[in-house]
Amino acid sequence: MSQRIKLLFIAILVLSVSVVAVAQDYSQVEINTVQVSDNIYMLQGAGGNIGICVGDDGVFMIDDQFAPLNEKIMAAVAAVSDKSVKFLLNTHWHGDHTGGNEPIGKTGAVIVAHDNVRKTLTEDQFVEFFNMTTPASSKVALPVVTFTDAVTFHFNNEEIYAYHVEPSHTDGDAVVHFKNANVVHAGDIYFNGTYPFIDIDHGGSVDGLIRVAKRLLSVVDNETKVISGHGTLGDKADFEKYVHMLTTIRDRVRSMVDEGKSFEEVLAANPTVEFDETYSTFINAEGFLSVVYKDLAN
Repeated sequence: MSQRIKLLFIAILVLSVSVVAVAQDYSQVEINTVQVSDNIYMLQGAGGNIGICVGDDGVFMIDDQFAPLNEKIMAAVAAVSDKSVKFLLNTHWHGDHTGGNEPIGKTGAVIVAHDNVRKTLTEDQFVEFFNMTTPASSKVALPVVTFTDAVTFHFNNEEIYAYHVEPSHTDGDAVVHFKNANVVHAGDIYFNGTYPFIDIDHGGSVDGLIRVAKRLLSVVDNETKVISGHGTLGDKADFEKYVHMLTTIRDRVRSMVDEGKSFEEVLAANPTVEFDETYSTFINAEGFLSVVYKDLAN
């Protein structure tokens, strides 16, 4: 790794630690509820977007952000349903999507995830990009039902199809398709309006992310609502723009890597130039390029 990349990662890590420290003041976080369909909602707060499906059978929840926000999240759920959470599905292992597993698990909700998610949550995990260690989860916070390929829930008059995809954001990503409502929760495969974080320490890759994103495009139509892992509610047009951005930048960086160019030369070529105004928000262009370059150069 060149000195430039080392310095860049140090800068990113310092910034990330500062962001995490600020984010600990959960008292300032408000939960925003977005109605997606007749009985499906997206909850936004701090961390990954939550999806809930409500009805006579109870509440089906996707992801849960952070434990200190549990009371606020449950209040938002109670505003649209008088039922309890029966199932909680984690789209992947990251703490901003599984941090609320423990309080929700204690209520008796059945936690579901891909096999790799449970395996990862049972041990301490370190993510270099954020210079952050996530401790192993308690027993009550672990998924009690896991799947290898796919699982279907027949719940609230919905056919809820959750399926594992190839390593992309991580090695345990799951997509959830509400087939009757024509709604997809894409987890962190889809960052709407920001460059994505790719966890290459845990099986993620830019090529895998693009392949999975293109696969998702094949199952959505012009009426599909796509709940992003981060960002606003999306649709097919938004998702197509996201895939185009990923593919264009990946191809440009790969071409330069194949030519033997250094990271400094890639940065100087500005391969993200036409996308920065839209996507350089949560993770800026330089941070995103550092991960893409590291992934493709190894």
